[in-house]
Amino acid sequence: MEDYSELFIGLDTSKLKISVAVAESVRNGEVRFYGDISSEPSCVASMVAKLAKHGAKLHFCYEAGPTGYDLHRQLIELGHDCQVVAPSLVPKCPGDRVKTNRRDAISLARLHRAGELTAVWVPDEAHEAVRDLVRARESANDALKKTRQHLQAFLLRHGRIYTGRTPWTRAHSRWLAAQSFTHPALHIVLAEYIQAIEDAGVRLERLTKQVAETAATWSMAPVVDAYQAMRGIAFISAVTFVVEIGDVRRFETAPQLMAYLGLVPTESSTGERVKRGGITKAGNSRARRVLIEGAWTYRFPARVSPAIQARLDGLPRSAREIAWKAQIRLCARYRKLIMAGKLKTVAVTAIAREMAAFLWAIGKEVAPTTQV
Repeated sequence: MEDYSELFIGLDTSKLKISVAVAESVRNGEVRFYGDISSEPSCVASMVAKLAKHGAKLHFCYEAGPTGYDLHRQLIELGHDCQVVAPSLVPKCPGDRVKTNRRDAISLARLHRAGELTAVWVPDEAHEAVRDLVRARESANDALKKTRQHLQAFLLRHGRIYTGRTPWTRAHSRWLAAQSFTHPALHIVLAEYIQAIEDAGVRLERLTKQVAETAATWSMAPVVDAYQAMRGIAFISAVTFVVEIGDVRRFETAPQLMAYLGLVPTESSTGERVKRGGITKAGNSRARRVLIEGAWTYRFPARVSPAIQARLDGLPRSAREIAWKAQIRLCARYRKLIMAGKLKTVAVTAIAREMAAFLWAIGKEVAPTTQV
């Protein structure tokens, strides 16, 4: 290959190997398949050294996926540009029915040279570690819910229906302990389900404690605290939003954050016809979920509850003012939408969209600490 000042390299990554394609920087330059290499860091470093031996500036890209960001960090440390791109936004030809690692790598190199790829935000190692911890807690919470559903289904199959007000309380535990069956095997099933629920609850409590301890010393701790000034955003919701979105200052405007969260309507307009549908549901589903859950609290009149007041202590005045302004507006907004005949789910989604804008405003006022 001739010497060029810039080379665009597409990487199709997998667990054991990486397919590499190289595109020359000129408009109609050659795009060739470099070959398959091992995913070991030493093999990656050797490949980079060979491509950079003539002094060319290298621009790497690969799709976000289960292989994570270690490859991105390695390439950045070697002094080269690297983008992790969104797989759902990679242009694809409708008639292309052949997909191989080689073709994907060549396509990435060509599109990267043309500037047609959309990069995703790459968290630093500390942020990614906290995010994994929060997601582990979420998995534990899902496991607890699933185990409880298994027990309830078992009891329903045998006609045992709890008539109390709220399940999973002490009264409900006493009711479970009082259940008796004619066959001994059913007692074993009941005991195993109860034990599984207790184990899942202990695991969830342990991870929740770890999240609280880790978040207290995290660089984004001031932002997590400030977000809790918002009604409907308690600690777990705030830390989940932060670990999934990162620093909201990377969004220039609030509508950009709304679109990133998939809370804006879809649109299919042509000519004089304008047609809008439901929300896009693009972007991060975990962050969108905590906003939707929090938006339901704005069904009630605006007020500062004791729980919110406790969270306001020590927060910057600007964050408190934004949160109160949000509560007054969003409570009135919900009532207005309901009186206009909107479904509750539609109104709550609209509230969640505006909540994102107020969180963006708070994030602009409160900066993270400089520690890593």
